[in-house]
Amino acid sequence: MSIRKVSFASDEYYHIYNRGNSKQKIFLDKKDYSRFLQLIFLCNSHKNINFRDFFKTNDDIFSFDRGDTLVDIGAYCLMPNHFHLLFKEKKDKNISIFMQKLATSYVMYFNKKYNRSGSLFEGKFKSQHINSDRYLKYIFSYIHLNPVKLIDSKWREMGIKDKNKAFNFCKQYPYSSLATLKNNKVLGNQCILNKDPFPGYFLNFEEYQVEIFEWLDFSLGKA
Repeated sequence: MSIRKVSFASDEYYHIYNRGNSKQKIFLDKKDYSRFLQLIFLCNSHKNINFRDFFKTNDDIFSFDRGDTLVDIGAYCLMPNHFHLLFKEKKDKNISIFMQKLATSYVMYFNKKYNRSGSLFEGKFKSQHINSDRYLKYIFSYIHLNPVKLIDSKWREMGIKDKNKAFNFCKQYPYSSLATLKNNKVLGNQCILNKDPFPGYFLNFEEYQVEIFEWLDFSLGKA
């Protein structure tokens, strides 16, 4: 039995990520992305939910009363063959409980839909402890800039000629929490986030854009 290198402690921040087995795609269409986002919302609860029955009888998933959540989520991004999540641990073992529920539920959905069996993800989810303010600010930018890979796979090595174009692409990417930072209305998957437990680094969306541009200038090719 393998031992996780990073242990989780209450009130600490963690970058959680995983990818498909052999880098295979884990999202094949819009419904797959949508289901994973819905599961992020639903699995973040102490309640036991029969997901197979739940999705048959509930249309407005994000209006479900989850009660107390397992973790606080500050950011997310889903890419074709991997995902990123930013968590704050609320109680020991809650991250592990949440991720087990999420992975199991999504693999069951995916395997049934595509008539397949076996593992989907590349082993256990990966985690990094975020132990400084600087690192936490960096992770917000790192997660939200992931979609740039879809229009320029080598941008980290070669640089970006048009940062505004890259940022606008990320801002419009539908499977990331970046858009929710701009929109203060509680709409759909914005309910996934709980921003209060995370430092208010940015007073407005414009300041966040400046932060991302500064990070690009300083860290390009080093992440």
